[in-house]
Amino acid sequence: MIELPDIILRLSAATLIGSVIGLNRNMHHKPTGLRTLALVALGSALSVLVATEAGTGANPASPVLQGIVTGVGFLGAGVIMHDDSASKVHGLTTAAAIWVTATLGASCGFGFWRPALVSTILTALILIFGGGLEKAIHRRLHPERDDEDQQK
Repeated sequence: MIELPDIILRLSAATLIGSVIGLNRNMHHKPTGLRTLALVALGSALSVLVATEAGTGANPASPVLQGIVTGVGFLGAGVIMHDDSASKVHGLTTAAAIWVTATLGASCGFGFWRPALVSTILTALILIFGGGLEKAIHRRLHPERDDEDQQK
């Protein structure tokens, strides 16, 4: 049986991690934000805790994680938009942020603190610096496109 202080810690950590990632998405005016990702992480952690407490089957984690990955995949798919006129796809990073937030929540639910911490730091670094790095690489590799964009 998981003790109450550990339950509070696991669920609070998942919520905090989801909130941090969601805050980043919100600050960048993305379709998902703090509340959505905090709830996804909390729900993942809670699902793991419930399955662990219920002790269903030989390995309760397997069906719970399968459900998380499947369910959150559908949630993430809902934010992906294709713009035919510009031949662009929008929302992929947000969908990926939703998915990784769910796995971070699951990690907190299992009490895997070190992987959760490292993954949160890496996720934050990706979200904070990834876009700028992508743009810098595109400018370096395709300077002619940057000139075309400036002329428009």
